[in-house]
Amino acid sequence: MKKSSWLFYMILIISTLITLSSYNWMGMWIGLEMNMMSFMPLILNKANKSSSEAAMIYFLIQSVMSMIMFMMIIIEHINYNLSKELINLVMMMSILTKLGAAPFHYWMPTIMAKMEWNKIILLMTWQKLAPMMMISNMNNSMVINLSIISSVMVGSLGGINQSSLRKMMGYSSINHLGWMLAINKFVSLWMIYFIIYSVLTTLMCKYFMISKVYFLNQMSSLNMNNMEKVNLFIMMMSMGGLPPFMGFLPKWITIQNMINNSNYFIMTIMIMFSLITLMYYMRVMTNMFLSFSTTIKWMTNKKNNALMLIMMIMNLSLPLIMMLDIM
Repeated sequence: MKKSSWLFYMILIISTLITLSSYNWMGMWIGLEMNMMSFMPLILNKANKSSSEAAMIYFLIQSVMSMIMFMMIIIEHINYNLSKELINLVMMMSILTKLGAAPFHYWMPTIMAKMEWNKIILLMTWQKLAPMMMISNMNNSMVINLSIISSVMVGSLGGINQSSLRKMMGYSSINHLGWMLAINKFVSLWMIYFIIYSVLTTLMCKYFMISKVYFLNQMSSLNMNNMEKVNLFIMMMSMGGLPPFMGFLPKWITIQNMINNSNYFIMTIMIMFSLITLMYYMRVMTNMFLSFSTTIKWMTNKKNNALMLIMMIMNLSLPLIMMLDIM
């Protein structure tokens, strides 16, 4: 399986590009099916009980939603006596379920708790691209607004009592998905959000993968030096969207866009619940900062040296961008 995994990665990329470049629903559906069938062997890369359960849950959710979507495409094509609004509603709900957006999110944190970090990175980043592009081509503001509010609330409240870092990152992903759906109609804007979010998430999960950390209580036993602690703290704050770090930029863009479109009510809910996400990001770092450090040296571990440098540059680049913009 490991020798042939490059083939599945290639099909995964090609299938997403097929969905993005299709001009009709059938082409998009074919791309999504190819994407599902290439992602499942990647989940099963290591044959154990957890990965098998994750692959089965993923297959059931994605295949059922694909069948519902396909049925709606056929009904629309044959001009069956069914209202256009109902067809769009069912299709929108099926795509949101495939995406893992609330209130259709229950499967996502469950399978993330059973997967490896490198597969989690794919699920939280690349796997969102095709469904998000499909939603941007649809028009059902009522369902989107409901999903935005639900995703922001569930993503914030769901991660509070989590001891599993993988589940916490899953709820964080749901929260960020609500912000991306808020600017979904403007492709260039949500793509900026998606790229910054993907880079930050990848860096965070890569650090967890290198450190072999899966639960909150393992963080205090990492024996990090001060430089790594400060760097990881900045990373967490950036993920929560705290200024002046890089993670604030996409949220700033979203807030400005919603003000321009007079979406004050939804924007207020989103800002309020983003404070709760900051709280559970801080929980990850609190124990480490309060615990006694075994070293006073401000130098990084050699195995994490490059990753730490990238994280620092990425998160502290926003003030520089703002200064250049002012000048």
